[in-house]
Amino acid sequence: MEDFESRYRAVASRDRRFEGRFLVAVTTTGVYCRIGCPSRTPAPDHVRFYPSAAAAVAAGFRACKRCRPDQADPADGALVTTALRLIADGVADGDGVGDLARRLGVSLRTLDRRFTALVGASPLQLARSRRVQTARTLITQSSMPLVDVAFAAGFGSLRQFNDTMRQELGVAPGAFRDGLAGRAWGPPDHDPAAAPRPVAAAAPGDASWEGGSGGWLTLRLARRDPFAATPLLTFLAARAVPGVEVAISGGYARALRTAGGAAMVTLTPAPGHVVLRVRLDDLADLADVVRRCRRLLDLDSDPEAVVAGLRGDPLLGRLSAALPGMRVPGSAEPFETAVRAVLGQQVSVVAARTLAGRLVARHGEPVSAPAAGVTHLFPAPDRLAEAELDGLGVSSRRIESIRALSRAVAGGDLDLAGGDPERFESVLAGLPGFGPWTRAYIAMRARGDPDAIPVSDLGLRRALERLGQPADPRSVAQRAEAWRPWRAYAALHLWNTLAAAPVAEAPPVPSPSTPVETMP
Repeated sequence: MEDFESRYRAVASRDRRFEGRFLVAVTTTGVYCRIGCPSRTPAPDHVRFYPSAAAAVAAGFRACKRCRPDQADPADGALVTTALRLIADGVADGDGVGDLARRLGVSLRTLDRRFTALVGASPLQLARSRRVQTARTLITQSSMPLVDVAFAAGFGSLRQFNDTMRQELGVAPGAFRDGLAGRAWGPPDHDPAAAPRPVAAAAPGDASWEGGSGGWLTLRLARRDPFAATPLLTFLAARAVPGVEVAISGGYARALRTAGGAAMVTLTPAPGHVVLRVRLDDLADLADVVRRCRRLLDLDSDPEAVVAGLRGDPLLGRLSAALPGMRVPGSAEPFETAVRAVLGQQVSVVAARTLAGRLVARHGEPVSAPAAGVTHLFPAPDRLAEAELDGLGVSSRRIESIRALSRAVAGGDLDLAGGDPERFESVLAGLPGFGPWTRAYIAMRARGDPDAIPVSDLGLRRALERLGQPADPRSVAQRAEAWRPWRAYAALHLWNTLAAAPVAEAPPVPSPSTPVETMP
């Protein structure tokens, strides 16, 4: 994002997915802030943008005391951002904060110092707070036994659970259930990004996925309305990898690889929320599964901000106004999405799905308790790094790309879901077969980048042609600049105009000098 308008729209949205790309300074107050600062959004003519804190200070601005954009250099900020994501994923719940520091390549002392400077709390305190809040939600809003709550929240023992809850909240864990259980089934009154809330029963229509027993837990995931469920579910259903994911009556189901084994999940939109039913090998993986499902359905998006951001383009303004709750399908398995993107290069959606199904049939890992249509986990990176891929119908060039991707992810060189976006781009660009289209598609879905767009995509060009708009690559790229910072949502709106038409056959493979790619 280089132009003023797209940056200002990002600031007005307060969407933390844009954090770290630039800082915003306000001429009337003389301060500079982070994008997610809770202060009131300034008027456009009072705003300046700077790439770093040093640049803002050099221009005469001082740091905001609310969001403290000056308390870490970019390297520290990237480290802490990655650490926060890992803590949210429960990494510190397993082998502790020491393991977290080792994964980040720093000493525990360095990690603690940088956290305290930037966040105002140590990583241990944040990990502990995460466990307490997860436990409190499960106690008050589910009927799980307290011993199961303890381990699902990440505590190492029941004694640690009881002691920590008393220290942090001042009462024994059971007191919350005794006093607050009656509020567990009410409508959501919290931020959509907050913890999930259970519902009494909302089983999907497919009989193979029904039943409240057998280890299934039912939760309600809050969201921001409007929520366009139909195009989201249609997109996922058309690309469902056989054996791993499947469309069910009114929703979607799949298997997920987790730290403790596997999870089977179903997601069904309902008024004001999405019903999540989950069966876990290890209850400690619950918080991670919830986070990944929210990312998959883009539940934390602010649809009003997206509509406002696309309003300046007459065509996209009309499309977004007609379907204001459009979501960008994310990814609950970033590595799977990246492999799927490679398989989808220059072939139809149907062909890419077939290839992915063959890959799963040969190298996928069977789940212990399959349900109708879902029998396997997608192959892990370390397995595909050296796997035999000949005979699947995949070209030798794509086999090379899949193996290179697998080695980079398995070796820790590439973080597909988070981390520094510039490093993501540089590492992925260095792998064979990962051109601009593939990198943008992975960024859009696996990373949840709201501004990523594969501008050379054949589907985008076909959509624009059908709508009577210039569709040559140069025109598409120029027009897409007006859609920033919501270009991913613009792409979904355009792809959605093609949904009523039959899936096109794969176009003739062009020469290497004129690559044409289509949405996988």
